[in-house]
Amino acid sequence: MSRIVYVNGAYLPEEEACVSVFDRGFLMADGVYEVTSVLDGRLIDFDGHARRLQRSLDALEMANPLGRDELLEIHRELVRRNGLDEGMVYLQVTRGAADRDFVYPEGARPTVVLFTQAKALSDNPAAATGISVISIPDIRWGRRDIKTVQLLYPSMGKMMARQAGADDAWMVEDGYVTEGTSNNAHIVKDGRIVTRHLGNDILHGITRAAVLRFAADNAVEIEERPFTLDEAKAADEAFITSASAFVMPVVRIDDTPLGDGRPGPVAGRLRAIYLAEMRRAAV
Repeated sequence: MSRIVYVNGAYLPEEEACVSVFDRGFLMADGVYEVTSVLDGRLIDFDGHARRLQRSLDALEMANPLGRDELLEIHRELVRRNGLDEGMVYLQVTRGAADRDFVYPEGARPTVVLFTQAKALSDNPAAATGISVISIPDIRWGRRDIKTVQLLYPSMGKMMARQAGADDAWMVEDGYVTEGTSNNAHIVKDGRIVTRHLGNDILHGITRAAVLRFAADNAVEIEERPFTLDEAKAADEAFITSASAFVMPVVRIDDTPLGDGRPGPVAGRLRAIYLAEMRRAAV
């Protein structure tokens, strides 16, 4: 059975869904997106994703065609129609269809697309073994805080990691780690979490914010600042945060194992806390 997807106000079988060849998301990567995780058929941190969506739209001077309550109802309806118990809801908003031009078109109607993806998230076996990452240069544009659909270099980075026999890549600029290809990067030294501060250099991760809040509530010290690749390799442990990975331990960076090469206690504890708290607050 095919999935039911949402396109511009209509719920359709995925085979019938389409957008214009003149859509600026297709022609210019002129669009933004969000991914909200689903556990037990309920949405995780929906309001955080809705707020970041608005932030991205505002940064690109793009109209938001949906209010928070309408957007929530669409998410819930897709989860219901697709019988999704665990996985993700992908949302994309583009500036809409217009004849190709670099200048923003006037009067274009935004294109809104949502679909679900079934995926095991809470029992991901990688959480027990940890993942490996390689370092690659960060050559992206300067507004990484806007969650745009221009994801070619992150895709290239994931392919570079695969070709190197690793699970993912951390991007490095001027010797400092910025973030992962689709996640925020964190290291732990002497029980203290170190993670890059918010700014234009990294995505303002919704999971990042929740995990740091839970860490602070549990008396874990946090230092928000850039850290070098060498500092990361000398850390006691490391982990990534993202909407689909939650808290995922990193046990190797390039050819350097971290600690004893196994997931560390801080990452494991934070993953357990995050899952419990998010399940409790899910909508």
